[in-house]
Amino acid sequence: MERHVRASEVIAPTLFIICAAWLAWHAPAFILDWSGDTGSASDNLRGLHLRNDVTPNMGGPFGGVADWIDYLALIGLPVFLVIGIRTVRQAAMEYESWRAIDRAAVFIGRVTMVLIVLLTSVMLYEVLLRYVFEAPTLWANELSLWLAGFVFLCAGLYAMQQRSHIRIYLIYDMFPRWLQRVCDVISTSLIVAFAAFLIYGGYGEAFQKFGRWETFGTAFDPPIPATLKPMVLLIVALVAAQAVINLFSDWNNEPVIHSAADDIDDDEIERLKKAVGAD
Repeated sequence: MERHVRASEVIAPTLFIICAAWLAWHAPAFILDWSGDTGSASDNLRGLHLRNDVTPNMGGPFGGVADWIDYLALIGLPVFLVIGIRTVRQAAMEYESWRAIDRAAVFIGRVTMVLIVLLTSVMLYEVLLRYVFEAPTLWANELSLWLAGFVFLCAGLYAMQQRSHIRIYLIYDMFPRWLQRVCDVISTSLIVAFAAFLIYGGYGEAFQKFGRWETFGTAFDPPIPATLKPMVLLIVALVAAQAVINLFSDWNNEPVIHSAADDIDDDEIERLKKAVGAD
């Protein structure tokens, strides 16, 4: 199946990332406006915001710390999320049997792909400055770690939707279809239970790190703990939900016998043959 990527499928994830990045950098403004705290923690957040504010001295719609651009990013995040989910389309080599409810996971996959491009660009930029101009940056390493963390998490959700996570079929393929369904229910239940226990055990720490907007403690000082800790719990919850969706979506599928040939992509082989001029 050949299909050209539409511009909206690249623009929507990119704009979604821009809004998310702006909010991640300016989140202390919203925490200050909405928490109503006036203690030392509030003073630390105010100092952090004054240091990182990209648009200082710009007024806000409600007279608080957050300005107009902050609220535009806050509105734009769900708007571009909805646009991205509605416009995403199945691409070549993707799992063929997916429903409308799978669109969110597929859109997160598109966001992950754009993040990989950004991550690669940051790393190349740092290599160029460090080894060609001998002027390394103070932010590229931490930004790379930050982006890589989001790529790792979001790719897990996309892998679950695509059924591309590691699975061992040696015994599974020997079972009749009814017993395979029993195994699917057991594995999905274990995923949901793991997610529930992880969220229950990690919610307190994640909430604390988010509430005080804990940073990395370097010269660039990105809020890696404040963003990745809650993100872990969110993605784990989404992965568990996607596992349940997969269970219902694949319930009536016919038995599939897996072999080493499944890893061979016939379309890719044909493209390689055409590229080298083979018959």
